[in-house]
Amino acid sequence: MRLQVPIAIGFLAGMFMIVQYFVPHPAFKTAYDALEEWVMIIGAFALVLGLQSLFQTHIDKIRRRREGYSYSFVTLISFAVMFLVGMIYGHRPGTLFDWLFDHVEVPLDATIFSLLAFFIASAAYRTFRARTPEATVLLVTAVIVMLGRVPIGELIHAKLPDLAEWIMVFPTVGAKRGILFGAALGGIATALRILLGIERSHLGGGR
Repeated sequence: MRLQVPIAIGFLAGMFMIVQYFVPHPAFKTAYDALEEWVMIIGAFALVLGLQSLFQTHIDKIRRRREGYSYSFVTLISFAVMFLVGMIYGHRPGTLFDWLFDHVEVPLDATIFSLLAFFIASAAYRTFRARTPEATVLLVTAVIVMLGRVPIGELIHAKLPDLAEWIMVFPTVGAKRGILFGAALGGIATALRILLGIERSHLGGGR
């Protein structure tokens, strides 16, 4: 019963969402709107559970003096400061909360994303080694695109920017659509496995 009841609820809810999409009846529309409101309520409870998990994880890390526990202090203090400032001053433009977000959160985000550039460069260096024919094609294509996107590319050859644009518009878009198509098929297959009770890992029951 611990698994059968959630599987049955998931199956009924999933089948209802599928049927209401293809049956434009007012009753289905009303039920769909009610379910959307329930999702918002469940999401609010999920937020509370997420906060509980956050505090529990970091407090336990501090108590046990695990590696990097000092960052847990920073996390909890930052959360408390932003929460109190937001509750006291609000979050409208010009408030202390807005100032902290613009002058602390935004620069930190920019710093983290700038560090990602070095990891991307390192990964590109390892990936673009021409050890196989496929890697060679990837290397040549990447060089053409990168040179075609900077002013020096046009100095090397007048048609290089046009070639780079052609690669971005036709082969790249075709590959991207193929990946999205495969991801969509994978999503459909996963949804069917969950609806039919074949996939139970999300319930803690394994296969």
